[in-house]
Amino acid sequence: MELWTTATPNGWKVSIMIEELRDAGVDLGELTVRQINLAKGEQHTAEFSAHNPNEKIPVLIDEGLSIMESCAILQYLAEKYPTDLLPQDHRRWDVMPWVYWQAANVGPVFGNKLSYTRYMDSIPEEAKAHPLERFGTEALRLISVLDGQLRKHPWVGGHTFSIADIALYPWVRAWKWSKIDITGAPHVMDWLTRVRQRPGVSRGVAYGAPPGEEEHWSEERKAQYRRSGNKITNPASDD
Repeated sequence: MELWTTATPNGWKVSIMIEELRDAGVDLGELTVRQINLAKGEQHTAEFSAHNPNEKIPVLIDEGLSIMESCAILQYLAEKYPTDLLPQDHRRWDVMPWVYWQAANVGPVFGNKLSYTRYMDSIPEEAKAHPLERFGTEALRLISVLDGQLRKHPWVGGHTFSIADIALYPWVRAWKWSKIDITGAPHVMDWLTRVRQRPGVSRGVAYGAPPGEEEHWSEERKAQYRRSGNKITNPASDD
């Protein structure tokens, strides 16, 4: 099994999943993790696009299959290695809709808010005002939805930690970097703490992160991400 990934929210979903499966006693066999340098455009190479024509990380290569899309990879691993991370009975439908909700809503909205907040330096500030307001407002609405769900039980899909929590956590944990103030959602804040305390999650978010920067990036690291993000979102940029 090979995982082609890098230190981004979508990449961390799969690395957390791998570590949580290990903690659940699953033998994953031999696993090779390959870090893809997005700033250098390694995701656009012929080798990469042969496995993922959409040219986005992560990609999981297993038993002759090349699986793209982080949430699809979560479901694939959960079905190949059955654990409580995805219930096998009707309770799976307490989990799967929230996985799709993350892919269709939280990821795109938080990602766009982040891009307009931290990257896209070539766009005038006045041109960014509307998208910043739009994505910021929608992000808070989504956090309110999540807060309401977590008011009912400790985990997104019920009383058991699941791939719904794994899908959502890497995006929501980056609220400061995206400049989305979620402190008015106490159930979400408590949930972030609970998720982060899991050993598998702690190891999962360390994939691709320098030692000591798993939770808080250095100023140098932040500057590097700004440069990389600007280059990715502005392909014509000379930076």
